[in-house]
Amino acid sequence: METNLLSRITLNPAVCHGKPTIRNTRYMVESILEYLAGGDTISDLIKSFPDLNESDILACIAYANRVMKMKGAIPEAE
Repeated sequence: METNLLSRITLNPAVCHGKPTIRNTRYMVESILEYLAGGDTISDLIKSFPDLNESDILACIAYANRVMKMKGAIPEAE
């Protein structure tokens, strides 16, 4: 399941300076995660961005999980 979700996350130097995005759009993974960390729900995000769906949001979470497993550290709060 995670592999299917992760296929929604793209890295393209021509889109958002190569940052991870959802399906090669201008929706950056980091922005979606910021909304979730700020208290927005998946439902809130889908209402705000109707061209996204639940799997897109879950893909962002799965991507963050994968990165954390690879990096193994939490950056200090700013």
